[in-house]
Amino acid sequence: FAVEASETPYTWVFVDDMHCSNCAKKIARKLYTVSGVVKVQANVAKNYAVVTPQAGTQLSPRALWEAVEQANFKPVKLQGPSGVFTSKPSP
Repeated sequence: FAVEASETPYTWVFVDDMHCSNCAKKIARKLYTVSGVVKVQANVAKNYAVVTPQAGTQLSPRALWEAVEQANFKPVKLQGPSGVFTSKPSP
């Protein structure tokens, strides 16, 4: 879907092994602990979660990556306003 420049800068977090809604819920719960996150939508079929930040908030790519790791899953790619990462972003 098209996103206008003025709209919220979403971040996509691609996860290696999200195979059911329980996995998605575990990941979402951890992502909600990241400062500035207001919404998490998981797509189990495509193995990713879309994270919506609070208006005017820049989410930390590293914090999002680590949140997925804390849920015991392996992030494989993170894509958002800060760029695209295929390994853990530096602080």
